Amino acid sequence: MDVHSRSAGPPADSPTLASLPVEPLLTAEFDTDPGAVYARLRYIHGPVAPVGFLGVPVWLVLGYREVLDVLRNENQWRRDIRYWRARAQGELPVGWPLLAGYEVRQTMFMDEEEHRAARRTHHSALNPFQDPASPEGWELRRAVESYADELVALLAAESGTTGFADLGAQYTRPLLLMVTTRLFGCPVELGDELVMDLWRMLDGGPDAGPATARALAAMTRLAAHRRARPGDDLTSYMLLADPDLSDEQLGRELFMNAVYLNDITGNMVLNTLLEVLRGNATVRRSLSAGQLGETVNRAALANPPVANMCFRFAARDVRLGDFWVRAGDIVSPSAAAAHQDLLALGSSHMVGTTASTRAHLGWGAGSHQCPKAARELGTQIVTTAVGRIFDHVTKVELTLPHDQLPWRSGPVVRGLRLLPVRYELAAPASSTRRPEPVPATPGPHGHDGHARGLLAALRRLMHGGKGES
Repeated sequence: MDVHSRSAGPPADSPTLASLPVEPLLTAEFDTDPGAVYARLRYIHGPVAPVGFLGVPVWLVLGYREVLDVLRNENQWRRDIRYWRARAQGELPVGWPLLAGYEVRQTMFMDEEEHRAARRTHHSALNPFQDPASPEGWELRRAVESYADELVALLAAESGTTGFADLGAQYTRPLLLMVTTRLFGCPVELGDELVMDLWRMLDGGPDAGPATARALAAMTRLAAHRRARPGDDLTSYMLLADPDLSDEQLGRELFMNAVYLNDITGNMVLNTLLEVLRGNATVRRSLSAGQLGETVNRAALANPPVANMCFRFAARDVRLGDFWVRAGDIVSPSAAAAHQDLLALGSSHMVGTTASTRAHLGWGAGSHQCPKAARELGTQIVTTAVGRIFDHVTKVELTLPHDQLPWRSGPVVRGLRLLPVRYELAAPASSTRRPEPVPATPGPHGHDGHARGLLAALRRLMHGGKGES
């Protein structure tokens, strides 16, 4: 049966999303075992299920085939929030926490030519940084290695060559934030402020809304700063690719990139480390073979960095799974559930080949898939971050059973809150191999001051400091 049947409209007795009883997705069971929840929903409803996202009914797309159809059919499934009927009719709960992010109009939430033009700007601006033969690509690659070594050296300075660490708070998140401020060309002062608010925003909670507004304002100031003082950074290159971008427009695009670079790429780093440490055999084999790119692919297939992907909105009435979705309905394609479905089709075959593991949805699919330059840059950052950890240690093991690790489990992202390990370094930090010197990021204090400022801000946040707003 076709995923879509457009030969006729919905039957008169076909239930609408609003008329169906929905179970809340975010429950204690989902926090503990989301895979079991996806499996139960699929058993009851088929490849599409009505669920509640924080009090709002949503079609959750569970089947791999159906998810791909939603991701690839831009004419039917829109990203622009203005297609959402419940929002247009004022039916959302007051202060619904997911709305603020979707109201930020940037490339992710555009369609058709507007979206294609914005992607061309992103690709042009990002391309030099993902090209290892270009000066920008070489310097960024060396910077990622240098920051990784710096964070490992900090662990050694505090705990010695044997100790305990949280590879989330003490390695992955600071590493990605340091890369962000370098890639974007942030002055140190802006970097400190941005670090604090990105963490508050990405972790959610009562101050996430104000933090989002402050982060957007910070990105707009960065756009104005780099317009006046261009450099070899993503912000300047985006202005070069599209000089007509206003500071506000560029600020929104930088905001989107910061979220993806820190949350999505950071989750991919942590999920890859976790799959290795918990003993995923296929992931460990690829790591032992030195195939870091394949290691990341296999980990993303087992544990995608975005569990439930960005909302889409139906442009027309259409049949999806066993239901009729009405024009203006909201759907959430679930990468995590789709991967379960993919593996169930024949796990030994699907996981056993490099070609099949590239079918993971960690970078999306279809016209809104991460641009090629962004995918290659993200993969380069993840493989470097993972590789440097295993270059430095002779032994690393989880200090909690993998099924007891705490997760930040929300309607979109499922990411580790922490990744606690016991480690043994291969050598004292002063003896580890250091990459070649990295030219300083443009700013008032140069490279050393830039890194110290970021680490100071991260330390304040790790220990509960609020910083300045």
